[in-house]
Amino acid sequence: MRAVAGDRIVVRSRHQGEPERAGEVIEVHGTDGAPPYLVRWTQDGHTSLVFPSCDAHIAAVVTETVTETVVLDAVPEGAAAGR
Repeated sequence: MRAVAGDRIVVRSRHQGEPERAGEVIEVHGTDGAPPYLVRWTQDGHTSLVFPSCDAHIAAVVTETVTETVVLDAVPEGAAAGR
């Protein structure tokens, strides 16, 4: 299991009828993204040091880069430059 700060960790319930737990990985204390992880739990905001077992998985957060082209001082087609 590997994670980076900002990833989401999801832990399935061990008991029928209990909801899964989810949280954000705040810090990675192992080497090369390995556990343990400091996690802020979404249900109540508390943090804990987590040594995940087989009932947990990491959901990497996907970030999208948006680029925008801005044209300044554009001259409309057909207009003379310098006016």
